[in-house]
Amino acid sequence: MIVSILKKIPFLLSFIFCIFCFQLNAQTNSENNFKQNDLEVKLSSIIVRNVETEISINILNSELEKKFHNKEISLALNDSLLQLKIINGKASFKHKFTKKEELSIKVGSFDFTKEVDPIPLWMSILPPLIAILMALIFREVFSALFVGLLVGTTIIYYYQGVTFFIAIFHGLFAIVDDYILPSMSDKGHLSIIIFSMLIGGMVSLITKNGGMKGVVNLLSQFARSPRMGQFITWLLGLLIFFDDYANTLVVGNTMRPVTDRLKISREKLAYIVDSTAAPVASLALITTWIGVELSYIQDGINNIGISESAYSVFISSLDSRFYLFFTIAFVLLIIFMKRDFGPMLTAEKKARKFGLANYSINSNQAKQVKIPGNIKPRWYNAVIPVLVLIFGTIISLIVIGKKAVGPGASLMEIIAAADSFQALLWASIIGAIVAIFMTISQRLLNLKTTIESLINGFKTMLTALIILVLAWSLALITKNLHTSEFIAYSLSYIQISPFLLPTITFIFSALIAFSTGSSWGTMAILYPMILPAGWIISTEYGLDYDGSMAIFYNIVSSILAGSVFGDHCSPISDTTILSSLASSCNHIEHVRTQLPYALTVGVVSIAIGTIPAAYGLSSYLLFPVGIIIMYLVIKIFGKKVKGF
Repeated sequence: MIVSILKKIPFLLSFIFCIFCFQLNAQTNSENNFKQNDLEVKLSSIIVRNVETEISINILNSELEKKFHNKEISLALNDSLLQLKIINGKASFKHKFTKKEELSIKVGSFDFTKEVDPIPLWMSILPPLIAILMALIFREVFSALFVGLLVGTTIIYYYQGVTFFIAIFHGLFAIVDDYILPSMSDKGHLSIIIFSMLIGGMVSLITKNGGMKGVVNLLSQFARSPRMGQFITWLLGLLIFFDDYANTLVVGNTMRPVTDRLKISREKLAYIVDSTAAPVASLALITTWIGVELSYIQDGINNIGISESAYSVFISSLDSRFYLFFTIAFVLLIIFMKRDFGPMLTAEKKARKFGLANYSINSNQAKQVKIPGNIKPRWYNAVIPVLVLIFGTIISLIVIGKKAVGPGASLMEIIAAADSFQALLWASIIGAIVAIFMTISQRLLNLKTTIESLINGFKTMLTALIILVLAWSLALITKNLHTSEFIAYSLSYIQISPFLLPTITFIFSALIAFSTGSSWGTMAILYPMILPAGWIISTEYGLDYDGSMAIFYNIVSSILAGSVFGDHCSPISDTTILSSLASSCNHIEHVRTQLPYALTVGVVSIAIGTIPAAYGLSSYLLFPVGIIIMYLVIKIFGKKVKGF
């Protein structure tokens, strides 16, 4: 019996092989049903060298679409064979182009060939680099941002096979079609535009109705000197901790009349506003930042597989966020030591000598801030709308967050889950309505004049909003050209010790934020990339769990602190632009005067904070040492300004 079965095995194997060949032939014949007009190949219009690009295959024949739904087809890609699953008539795969090559795709009788010339990855740094250099050299940001955009779009079209001059022509129109319009149609960006206009309108109205004059008169009792005026500005920057945008616009607009009266330069006001907004918002436990950061940390934890919670990592990383703490302390030292250095010293001297006349306010602006003689300045006409804005934002965050997470969540989880842009819009609308009601109900202005004042406030935002839209457009083009990947590849070849990884991460993060103008975008790029890499490097180096976690905490801090540092230095940063807007300061002058201060704090943060902390030195020792070093820098290089 056994012998008989063994004799039949060759026959059975031959039979199985024939069935397999028949099925394979049937599948091949089935795939050969694809003719030239049955399929469509789509490639991304922007293909960058050494970066994976998506290629999609679409079935145009409805009968074949139904036949191959949820089934696989074989595809010949150049010299390799791929198996793709068709879902709803579509399939896609990723391919990395490393050089100029001819792409060949074959499916049955369908044949597609196209010569692809990918954009060299190093060119992705040119648009932001040229924009930044032009802005700093010519001190004119509109043309700088526009030229940066034009460089990017020209590169894209040139590598699509057109001549250089035709690429410039196409790139000119692409600036509007592909970058400005998408940037303006983004919901978050639109929210910022509307919020900024509402804030501007509210500030214009509470200025016209005498409210701001009343605030100036009230604060004058405390801010009787430039030093106290700067200190109150710094203190307000700490108190409005829940959102950096709200902080920037509220503090800058509220304190500007006070600092003008005290002959504090607009550059100094913009610096104090900018240097308290993001650092405070990124350190506080209940802010619009924390939700984003916790989500990135959680993704990193999931990739590594450790048992720590995102919240515990956040808390453990707070004491190593040196740049944020040192920036807040540096501003306070500058104020109370009454010393400045670099371009800020020049700006302060001019302000003390010439006052607000240095800013050449035109007659239209003067009319907008002039108060009718019959209006008695009352501080509460400004303070109440601003308080409504502040507490309205907090209440809105809680209401929106509760809807997102449901009952039983902690306050921090509620704030983290809230849509901050929606909360700011709600609060700014309520604040503007309260300002209108208080103005009309007290018969300070009639309805027509009230609405005109509101609209005049909208107009004051136009210049800064144009800069903001151009900056967003440039950020979009750096995303499409994969600028961050270029910087990542540039640093990926360095063999580093885990103890130096936090410092390199800080510098790396600052470079990306400086180039893209976005601290949040930098966090989105680096957290998922650097956190797992840092853990692997630490464990492979031989560090135990506690040692690896210490490095991990420092990397978490370095990404955030570095992104804020780069954001402070970048002329295309949205928060830097908003600080100029709220302070009515020339944007490039704000960048020029702030840059030496930010660089000073950045160097101290690395040398006194990040490097020794990675090697195990206590933050309780490093913080006072860092503050002493900054004190000595200001003492040695700073000079007193007359009139303090």
